[in-house]
Amino acid sequence: MDGLGNRSSIHLRYGGKVFKCNHLQSNLLVRRNNSLTFADILPNILGMKSKQLLAPIFVKIGNVTVPIYRRTRPIASGKTRIVFEVAYKQPNGERRFKGFSDEGAANREAERIARQVSSGNATAAMMTNSEAEAYGRAVERLRPVGIDLDVAAANYAKAVEILGSDLIIDAAKFYQRHRADRITTRTVAEAVAELIAAKEARRLSPRYLGDLKARLNRFAQSYAVDISTVTGPDVQQWLGRLKGSNQTVKNYRTVLFTLFKFAEKNGYIIKSSNPVADTDSIPVTGGAIEIYTPADIAALLKAASVEFIPFLALGAFAGLRAGEIQRLDWEEIDLTGGFIHVAADKAKTRSRRLVPILPNLKSWLAPYAGQTGKVWKRGRGPLFDTRAATVKGAKTPWKDNGLRHSFISYRLADIQDAAKVSLEAGNSPDVVFRHYRELVKPAEAQAWFAVSPQLPENILAMAHQG
Repeated sequence: MDGLGNRSSIHLRYGGKVFKCNHLQSNLLVRRNNSLTFADILPNILGMKSKQLLAPIFVKIGNVTVPIYRRTRPIASGKTRIVFEVAYKQPNGERRFKGFSDEGAANREAERIARQVSSGNATAAMMTNSEAEAYGRAVERLRPVGIDLDVAAANYAKAVEILGSDLIIDAAKFYQRHRADRITTRTVAEAVAELIAAKEARRLSPRYLGDLKARLNRFAQSYAVDISTVTGPDVQQWLGRLKGSNQTVKNYRTVLFTLFKFAEKNGYIIKSSNPVADTDSIPVTGGAIEIYTPADIAALLKAASVEFIPFLALGAFAGLRAGEIQRLDWEEIDLTGGFIHVAADKAKTRSRRLVPILPNLKSWLAPYAGQTGKVWKRGRGPLFDTRAATVKGAKTPWKDNGLRHSFISYRLADIQDAAKVSLEAGNSPDVVFRHYRELVKPAEAQAWFAVSPQLPENILAMAHQG
């Protein structure tokens, strides 16, 4: 660099060109003790940015050329330094720079980018250091499961699209619990049979097993399908079609829940998919005590089939519960001795009791003397069908527990002894006194216990008084 000129201006020769500068500009060299290069003050002379002055370096591999721009940058001491910026383009076309203070490092980065781009890996070439590190970690995490990163990324993106957000882990846990491909096929009837066998193996009470069989077999008859296909709405509709009290429907719902819980544990339905859980709970309240009039029971007995008459008579004139009658054997009815023996394992309260056979009940049971086995020999389903046919023939609506309620009410009115009635019915004296006292008058009680197969005319004209 040479200086030429007069007091008003100085001409500087650089690279075969001559640049004119004033004394202020030329004094920069003097004040800085010539520590500045011509390249440092030339921008001041030309009004240019310093980064525009230094020619770039080009790294070429194949047909790919990556430029490295040399820039001057001021430092705290007032001097400048040169930095090296590697230029590259993002996949979206946006131009970016990576800065280096060392020319060798810049060259190596430029070579890496050029090599990646020339081999078709443009995206990898444009990664930042942090992106490259993340890529490496991702590859290592996928190595044990043998999935390529691009496949994993594509699957992840699709899963997020399906789920609407990043719920991949939650979805995987849900799938693990509900894998349909691990379900073992069983019909409803097969699952019922296995459940009953499992309960029998535990030697549960015959009473419980009988109830379970009756209720579940009735459901199995309605759904001769794979148990895994039964839905909540299916169960809801089936329960809704049942006839009887809320307690009856609730009892069915309970045993169905037990069935599907058993099926879930044995892999016959998907985990956490018990359809009964989706059905409405059945509220059971005390409600008002409903009883029959003497005329009602006479009509029911007249319309009943031969096999159903003992069932009605034992409920109406001995106060036995429906379940107790179904478990009762003819051998436990002592017509000669005048008592019905309700064994502890057949009573709801698990307490043995003796129920007197009143005169009109004896007349209803007399034609069946010598019978053996169960009083009601058919199952629970036929019992409901028979009851429905009887109600239809008598044109008298069925009242839940109406036979038993009627016996206790009329018996209490007849003998005026709550303690004795409670022993006969298997209830506490307090319950008998609180719920059945003064429901009927003594005259109505006499008419009730006068109903017999020989003298039905004695009661047909008897009107029930509130």
